[in-house]
Amino acid sequence: MAHFAQLNEENIVTQVIVVANQDTADKDGVENEAIGIEFCTNLLGGNWKQTSYNGRIRKNYAGIGYKYDATLDAFIPPQPFASWTLDE
Repeated sequence: MAHFAQLNEENIVTQVIVVANQDTADKDGVENEAIGIEFCTNLLGGNWKQTSYNGRIRKNYAGIGYKYDATLDAFIPPQPFASWTLDE
């Protein structure tokens, strides 16, 4: 199973869904993020990025409220306190 995060216009995660392996695989059965994104977009619309709690795809597993940073190619958790800063 693969996990995909839907992003709003500010790149904030609004939901994370599970997608069956056959819906993310190419003709040889190899998982392909682009195929998974196309599946999610056709099903629900919007902007999608793959995430994983098993691997270190994009630094963190995406959760609702996390922000996707395209420069870092990472999901950044919400800042819990104004005084806290991101330590890359």
